Amino acid sequence: MQVVQFGTTVPMSKKGTATYYVPVEFDGVAKNELMVDTGSDYVTINEATLELLKERGKLDYVKQVGGMMADGTDVIVPIYRIANLNIGCCCIIHDVEAAVFKGTERQILGLSALKKVAPFALSVDPAHLILSDCKARSLDLAKN
Repeated sequence: MQVVQFGTTVPMSKKGTATYYVPVEFDGVAKNELMVDTGSDYVTINEATLELLKERGKLDYVKQVGGMMADGTDVIVPIYRIANLNIGCCCIIHDVEAAVFKGTERQILGLSALKKVAPFALSVDPAHLILSDCKARSLDLAKN
């Protein structure tokens, strides 16, 4: 399959000041809007999404990592691998690592996914995320 550089455009919605969100589906079971954050190393999911994916057997535990929050607090967070992540309607990314932070509701589309569709670009007028190396949704994935 040939992939196209900058071949997929996903509309973003603006919420608040300079925060943009895109629709994302986690392995066919959890539909969400994630904040686009190029400063985040990982996709970040909340505990509710984690539990839903666990119930359906759609993720694997990988490791724990330590880090520092913006407020200076040290944290240890678990990292899980999600087999398939669909950005927008038609950009499938495989084996995406996601961090789970306790007590947070905001979910983030970070570099663990975005680097798989690099090069990528953000346009703010109109608000779009422009991706490369996307795979189209297969019939098998659409059935799950």
